[in-house]
Amino acid sequence: MGLTKTEIFTGDQNKLARMAKALAHPARIAILEHLFRINSCVCGDLVQEIGLAQPTISQHLKELKQLGIIKGTIEGTSVCYCIDADRWQEMSSFLEQFLKRGVKTKDCC
Repeated sequence: MGLTKTEIFTGDQNKLARMAKALAHPARIAILEHLFRINSCVCGDLVQEIGLAQPTISQHLKELKQLGIIKGTIEGTSVCYCIDADRWQEMSSFLEQFLKRGVKTKDCC
């Protein structure tokens, strides 16, 4: 059986790619910005706040939740979401570590 594409890369490379993918859509950025702005859990107002259809919002929430950036709790018939502070800090540190790498020469090309 052959290798999948992700198996030829390191764990850190795959981790960084998953983070970048989760942040690579403006709707997900808008959702995260909204969650940071309200600094609490949000249930049903994302559709109105972001301006996308409920199924679209749900798909974006699923992507963010799979990465662990947000977490959800069930309240009656709705799911309420908020930023997972520990996971956000972990991700921020990991991304910062990658982005702070220095270029050794200024004029390489």
